[in-house]
Amino acid sequence: MTEPARVPVWNIANVLTMSRLVLVPVFLYLLLGHDGTDRWWRLAACAVFAVASVTDHVDGNLARKHGLITDFGKIADPIADKALTGAALVGLSLLGELPWWVTVVIAVREMGVTLLRFWVIRHGVIPASRGGKAKTLVQILAIGLYLLPLPANLEIVATISMGVAVVLTVVTGVDYVVRAFRLRARARRAVAGA
Repeated sequence: MTEPARVPVWNIANVLTMSRLVLVPVFLYLLLGHDGTDRWWRLAACAVFAVASVTDHVDGNLARKHGLITDFGKIADPIADKALTGAALVGLSLLGELPWWVTVVIAVREMGVTLLRFWVIRHGVIPASRGGKAKTLVQILAIGLYLLPLPANLEIVATISMGVAVVLTVVTGVDYVVRAFRLRARARRAVAGA
């Protein structure tokens, strides 16, 4: 019987993931440059954020479609996602444009889910839910709106979007905790019944 071909760590999907990590400091530099008030710097920061966000979608699709899934990618991809989102939230809070409590709620949820993943990894992987995917999409949209130099009458759209993102973040976080405990309980029952 032949072994399946080993997937190289440095494949296009993982390179895209690493490029997202490399773009984080570039994004922060553009966001915080000129005290965050220069229109062109903000537009550049938004463009970098958009490109980095798109790589998240592209690298996952490439990895699944072409069999490029690696252990490195499974770990690096969520770290890159959280680094980009976290940098954007912290940057916006530093500029006084986003309340710190929003940044803290989202950061605590994201770190908590990451820790839960490591806690249950030996029992199995909890796949991303539709709610989790919606949460990510709405977070990216809300952050993008906050990054854009919107006219005052459209700022409410950014605020509402971020409100929806916070609600989805909390709800999907609770769902993830429930699913993690269920997975762990099933694994323990399976071991006890063996």
